[in-house]
Amino acid sequence: MEKLLAHLSHLEITCPDVEASATFYIEKFGMREVHRADDRVYLRCWGDYSTYSLVLVPGDEPSLHRMAWRTTSPEALETAASRIEASGITGEWTEGGYCYGRAYEFTGPYGHPMRLVWEVEKYQAPEELASIYPDRPEKRSQHSCAPRFLDHVTVATSDVHGFAEWYSQNLGFRVMAFTDLDEAPITVFSVLTTNEKSHDLGVVLDTSERAGRVNHIAFWVDTHEDLLRTADVLMEHGTPMEYGPSIHGIGEQNFLYFREPSALRVELNSGGYRNYVPDWEANTWKPSQGSNNFYRNGAMPQSMTESFPQAEGFTATEEGASEEMKEALLNPYAVQGRG
Repeated sequence: MEKLLAHLSHLEITCPDVEASATFYIEKFGMREVHRADDRVYLRCWGDYSTYSLVLVPGDEPSLHRMAWRTTSPEALETAASRIEASGITGEWTEGGYCYGRAYEFTGPYGHPMRLVWEVEKYQAPEELASIYPDRPEKRSQHSCAPRFLDHVTVATSDVHGFAEWYSQNLGFRVMAFTDLDEAPITVFSVLTTNEKSHDLGVVLDTSERAGRVNHIAFWVDTHEDLLRTADVLMEHGTPMEYGPSIHGIGEQNFLYFREPSALRVELNSGGYRNYVPDWEANTWKPSQGSNNFYRNGAMPQSMTESFPQAEGFTATEEGASEEMKEALLNPYAVQGRG
């Protein structure tokens, strides 16, 4: 199949309190605000080449409002739209939005809103932020936690294999790995990629009746030391770690997970390997083999199975979160100074 998609371009997420989430991403996590319009806040990572990486959208619950992918060419955009329509899904063409051009928007077969674009406005730094290095879109951030890039999004679905098959057959994602439970032949996880990364799209099994949910969004820093420093600084300023720092077996990335004020899960990655094999065949891992924890010496907390929006009958702080995490989720600025 012709290579259709190049990379994850930006994410839009809903937040019950946009200002609280924006304050977190800017002041604690080191992203930078570049635009506001229609109550939306546009944020960027210092190393991303397009104008923004993340859009905060007002909403009653934390959720994935849309994931946007850049195609490899104008022709690839047309081909991708044709393949989606041929699969039985009807989307719509739009004339573009803030810093992107004509786009094809649709909802995938498992309920996830998507945008495909070719034309994007590359970021042009103002003089005070211009890098001395020609390939950098702006100076390296002075913030101790600032991520360099948007990395991936992991969504939730009722059928992991069905999800991977549709995105592979219709949009050309490479399926890189699966995870089955040790106790039963049930597939609970998969990773897919549009490029040489281990993944820029993940999918977890969802047993709820809410389609289109998201498990986490993820960003990238250059080194393991950057990641450890981020965990240190966030914890010192009241944001506990939900899981990690550690290393995933699949992809071999260093990771940590925490929550932003809306309760949405955020991951930070570094390291990992690149895979250029064009005819790669996905292996199936089991948790006992270290799929999630490379060292096989610690269980993933139950709270990590929670996706967003919440399944009926649960709140953002009730699915396995510690008392400290509950307090931090309800009021992330009330625990300043705790170690």
